[in-house]
Amino acid sequence: MATAEHRRPPVGFNLVPPPGWDVIPLETGTREAMDRIVRKAVAQLPVGFPKDDIPKARLKLMQEMKKVVRRASAKGGMTLYLPTEPLHGITLPASIVASEPIEIPRVTPDRGPETVLAALASETPGAEIRELDDTAALRSEKEVPADPAQGVEVAHRQVEYFVPVPDSTPDKYLTFSFSSLIAPGSDPVFHDTLVELFDAVMSTFRWSYA
Repeated sequence: MATAEHRRPPVGFNLVPPPGWDVIPLETGTREAMDRIVRKAVAQLPVGFPKDDIPKARLKLMQEMKKVVRRASAKGGMTLYLPTEPLHGITLPASIVASEPIEIPRVTPDRGPETVLAALASETPGAEIRELDDTAALRSEKEVPADPAQGVEVAHRQVEYFVPVPDSTPDKYLTFSFSSLIAPGSDPVFHDTLVELFDAVMSTFRWSYA
């Protein structure tokens, strides 16, 4: 919980993405961030890459990023974290989205965030309570099968952290959602490693009070 010197809600948070990942704000500065990422990607094209194909490569990358940004924005995202540099020659099929705070009114004055987290944990298979910067948070993990009828084109592993904002009135909660696409025949250990990476990123979470 918030310490004695912090009796006002934080103004934001800090999260350290993995090396080779970029941050795209989804409220302001989105286009500028996307342009910067595209410029960096084009600058890293291998020597000998046909110059005539550069505009096509730039356009394809921008189109792919726009799709990801639209999906994240549609789910209330305010910040998107994407791997933009290959790791051991592999571009990671993953993303992290920090979503806008949501408000959950208290049924009674004494039923605060702890009660909400406990109720959600009891209803969510595999959920557990973890601590992020002295704040109890709910962590859940699941595999989402492909279901084009529901807009899910590719199966993916999903991990979410549901984090109450300390001393907020009314009670507000942040959601951090990690998604890793599951290609047919891919090694489950690979996706386990990506989940561990996300948990390591969440361990860097800190509230910002200024």
